[in-house]
Amino acid sequence: MDNSQIEAAWSYHNGTRHPGGYLLDPHHVYNWELRPRLFKVYEGAPSLSLEDEFAPVGMPALEALGGGSPAEGAARQPDRQELARLLQYSAGITKTINYGRGVGKVPFRAAACTGALYHIELYAVCGELPGLEAGVYHFDPRQPALTILRRGDFRRRLVEGTGGSPAVVEAPLILVYSDVYWRNAVKYQARAYRHAYWDSGTIVANTLAVAAARRLPAQVVSGFVDDEVNQLLDLDTEREFVLQMVAVGSDSPAPEDSPPLEPLQASVQPLPGQRRLDSILEMHTASSLPDPEAAVQWRSARLDLSPPEPQGQLFPLQPLPPEEQPEDDLGSVIVRRGSSRRFRREPITFAQLSTILQKSVTGVDADFKGPEPLALSQAYVIANAVEALPAGAYVYHPQRQALELLQEGQFRDQAGQLALGQALGADASANIYFLSPLDAVLERFGNRGYRAAQLEAATIAGRIYLAAYALRLGATGLTFLDDAVTDFFSPHAADKRVMFLVTVGRPA
Repeated sequence: MDNSQIEAAWSYHNGTRHPGGYLLDPHHVYNWELRPRLFKVYEGAPSLSLEDEFAPVGMPALEALGGGSPAEGAARQPDRQELARLLQYSAGITKTINYGRGVGKVPFRAAACTGALYHIELYAVCGELPGLEAGVYHFDPRQPALTILRRGDFRRRLVEGTGGSPAVVEAPLILVYSDVYWRNAVKYQARAYRHAYWDSGTIVANTLAVAAARRLPAQVVSGFVDDEVNQLLDLDTEREFVLQMVAVGSDSPAPEDSPPLEPLQASVQPLPGQRRLDSILEMHTASSLPDPEAAVQWRSARLDLSPPEPQGQLFPLQPLPPEEQPEDDLGSVIVRRGSSRRFRREPITFAQLSTILQKSVTGVDADFKGPEPLALSQAYVIANAVEALPAGAYVYHPQRQALELLQEGQFRDQAGQLALGQALGADASANIYFLSPLDAVLERFGNRGYRAAQLEAATIAGRIYLAAYALRLGATGLTFLDDAVTDFFSPHAADKRVMFLVTVGRPA
């Protein structure tokens, strides 16, 4: 089955719905004590320590989320310290909490991850950078360190694998995000393929924010020949596969040739209990691209997601003025960020919600993005407790910087039910959903559009996390009852499917 046969995406999506998805075993039980190892470990490979390379990002978090200030003159190129910042603040360990007997110490990372199972791995492919030789590296957050996988400049392989992506052609550094899916599927079963893009998306949000703060151009690259990139990293694709890339920097063309691709000298420690999950592998294969021409064609597709004219009352955003916005450094906000486990049933201000939406719900610079702020989804809100905003259901219009009231009323109980019965949905001040017109997305982008829609929504949700914590609020992502969310926001959302839910409130 190839990318154009979109019954694969529909089969996977419907099979992993809550409730009753036929790819999910309702009797499945996850034992936290038997959780997989949270790190990929190479044996026999040299490494470079990054322990002393970290420094403050140097820009307030909310300014970085807004894109930062334009770079002056020629685009900057990263050096070793910039790479260390990008990796640490994207996927590094920021805190360790000891939960005692039965759980033990849990190392938490810079970005949110379903179940704190941290199944996303980061790699760097670069030309020669100040302080770092050209090569292919794996980020080991335990040290932290770069594991040296290949020496030499292999960027040409990524240029060819993307069919000449303009961002990749000029980038001195390409970050590659992969998924060791069993580390998440052990708990979430086949739904873990959605989580692959949810959890890599929150990481990408951090990456893009750090790049913006450091005046580095960065673009998400989702159109590439999967086999080519997997082979460069020498991945066992029944256990791990590449999800997307981020091209960082510019003005550094890749050489015309790459060194020969030899087998890696290092081996990977096996993951005890790791199993193949056919439903995930089939969906990933069905959304893969076979050759550079297919990557070029995929990248040229566009979707006009211009929303209909508002019919309900509009509430223009009232964000905090710049002089009242907190100036906490992006790095400190990333370190402080968590996932709230409880919310107090107290209101946030409309200025806070407005600031979060204005800074977060903007376009992701990606190869699938057209001229609209959001390429593949739209934000819907259940406002439970927001000062100066009536409780109710809303849709957000980023072009107008306004919320359209769909239905006024107190929907706390419904918000909790829609969040799979979790109290966090009911207790939060606001629930923010991202819904995508999946029929149109798949028709335009094929099965791979499913990847992109999940990724875009998760990246924006990752920004919401950071904006909320910058404002000293809390946030957390929740799972949801798929069809019930669509029904709740219908008729406005009748043609859409849920990609992500993030809640915001005052942490208890």
